[in-house]
Amino acid sequence: MYNRVLKNILMDYERKRDNLILQQKLRKEKVYRKVPEIKMIDQQIFEIGLSMSKAIIENPDNYKRDIEDVRKQMEKLQMEKAYLLTENNIPVDYMDIKYECSQCEDTGYLPNGEKCNCLIQNLIDKAYEMSNIKNVLERENFDTFNINIFPDEPFEGEKLSPRENMKNISSICVDFVNNFDMKNGENLLFYGSTGLGKTFMSNCIAKALLDMNKIVIYQTAFKILEIIEKRRFGKDGTRFEDYEYDLLFDCDLLIIDDLGTELSNAFTNAEIFNIVNTRLLGGKKTIISTNLTPKEISEIYTDRVFSRVLEKFIPLKFYGPDLRYYKWEK
Repeated sequence: MYNRVLKNILMDYERKRDNLILQQKLRKEKVYRKVPEIKMIDQQIFEIGLSMSKAIIENPDNYKRDIEDVRKQMEKLQMEKAYLLTENNIPVDYMDIKYECSQCEDTGYLPNGEKCNCLIQNLIDKAYEMSNIKNVLERENFDTFNINIFPDEPFEGEKLSPRENMKNISSICVDFVNNFDMKNGENLLFYGSTGLGKTFMSNCIAKALLDMNKIVIYQTAFKILEIIEKRRFGKDGTRFEDYEYDLLFDCDLLIIDDLGTELSNAFTNAEIFNIVNTRLLGGKKTIISTNLTPKEISEIYTDRVFSRVLEKFIPLKFYGPDLRYYKWEK
């Protein structure tokens, strides 16, 4: 998935460079029409450079003695060109390529082969764009997470208070992020009623991984089935090239929110199993968030879906009072 995204971004870089070269060519032609002498100077510079290259290839041992003469010729021609440009009220750099990024000259890579900051930022921006939750993550992330809104008093039927429980959950989630690149088969199942922080914690993980240049897709179970139905039954000619569908399988992390709110039948159950199972087999990590209890999940979904979830996912129970009216941020 990462390689495909990188390839698309680098193709954008290539198109950008092609356009910049075309714009430079048009500016040159404009200058040549106005000041023909500049065209003659550029031709001389080109011919001197070409002859020097030939000399290096044909006589590599003796070319160094001619370098100083060539350098002086080049400097003289460049000065004449600069004078003509200034005399005609044309900026000296008017005929240069106007790269958006001067560090990598819009290639995405520095001379030492490392990724340029502009490429890294493009990768992060693309990941955010595909995640489906870009705006939400500005408000909901580990930096804005406030453990103190969870009550520290005992909660009926539970050994830990909601705050103690949430500390354990947040610790597991931080470890999940820190160890994300490890082939440890870790997946998370968030379950509990509405308003207990499942979505917020999912967003915390998504933000942290997106900032690590991972491809994270966040979709509700209902939306996922819409994507699948469009792929399987859509009548448009491009349905088999549906990027959204491929992302469900290829992204680094898939977050399935509100499992159980979609229409449940043999088709939907099979599709949910196919996505989860394919990702598990491919070593891709998944988070499932649901309002259902494990017992309710087993009643709705087929045994093989249920057993796969319990076997390969770490179940994390969210409990306590509804926190939707509290302020999450610190």
